[in-house]
Amino acid sequence: MWERIREIRIKELKQTLRDPRMRATLIMPPLIQLLVFGYAVNFDVEHANIAWMDQDKSPESRELLEEFRGSGRFTITHELHSEADSQQVLDRSEVEGVIRILPGFASDLARGRDVAIQILVDGTNSNTASIVGTQCGQVIRQFAARKLEDLQRSKMVGLAIDRPLFVPIPTVVAEPRVWFNPELKSRNYFVPGILVNIVMLVTLSLTSLAIVREKEIGTMEQLMVTPIRPLELIIGKTLPFALIALVQLVFISIVAMLVFRVPLNGNPFLLLFASLFFIECTLGLGLFISTISNTQQQAMMTTLFLFQPMFMLSGFSFQIRNMPEVIQWVTLLNPMRYFMEVVRGIFLKGVGMEILWPQILALATLGTAILGLSALRFRKRLD
Repeated sequence: MWERIREIRIKELKQTLRDPRMRATLIMPPLIQLLVFGYAVNFDVEHANIAWMDQDKSPESRELLEEFRGSGRFTITHELHSEADSQQVLDRSEVEGVIRILPGFASDLARGRDVAIQILVDGTNSNTASIVGTQCGQVIRQFAARKLEDLQRSKMVGLAIDRPLFVPIPTVVAEPRVWFNPELKSRNYFVPGILVNIVMLVTLSLTSLAIVREKEIGTMEQLMVTPIRPLELIIGKTLPFALIALVQLVFISIVAMLVFRVPLNGNPFLLLFASLFFIECTLGLGLFISTISNTQQQAMMTTLFLFQPMFMLSGFSFQIRNMPEVIQWVTLLNPMRYFMEVVRGIFLKGVGMEILWPQILALATLGTAILGLSALRFRKRLD
């Protein structure tokens, strides 16, 4: 039995590596996704272009301008003089925001009054708008805190010794700390998810195409008249792609750590262990696609049709808890959801089996069910 499985496995590996379409499926998706999501897709806003409209023309307003320039986060690309100018630069998307200093800024600041600074942000991209608005607010708060200290110090110096000293009002300061991704890099969030997508897409495509190819070239009938049993054929056909998926998983993990500097805080062997059950799910789905497809084109279209909704409902970009409740129930049947949680938990949080066992158990259950039912259907087609 194992000798026949070994021969089928060797044959399948040779055919896969020899076929140009298979080689493209094996190499191009991982390369493109790593480049796109590792470098191009980035929610971080490390630098923003802003316009400056100073209607006060005071030393204090110029000091705030230098505060923005010295922060390293902003480039002042325009100095505006009217409302029409600010409307124009925002309409043309020339800047991400406009800082407007209202008249009386310096005098109100000197008297300790409340001072309003208008921040106009381009909300076309809500994520960028939120980050730019927050960063502008941080610079302004730092400037205001320093000015408040200077004002209090000047009052204390002006008091006579026999008069009661000025006592500043105590304030409560929030000091947030970010766990697991302290620098808030989008790359640390996306690249581990790419690992899930690549393993899913490659194993799904290779498995379905390899079996359908046998139908197209007419060798499936030859295999059926050999002493090879259906179970041996299934194992021999799927085992090479499981090995390829494991190799890709290791390769992408190494690239994530060395090239993109994504930390692997957890146990890599637990990642390999969990990936076995996920690969079991994807091989089963690929086997199922092969039973309902007669050509490689049909198999490719079915693979993409199945992959897209699973990708969208995996939690890769959108939080599952924010989806409608009915959709959340649907995601319970999506193996990508569980493996996405496992991969990010191991990479970023460094958690172990004591935390991830529900997800791994769900993967094992789904993998056994999907692969078992697909194998029965495939065997029935052979019979």
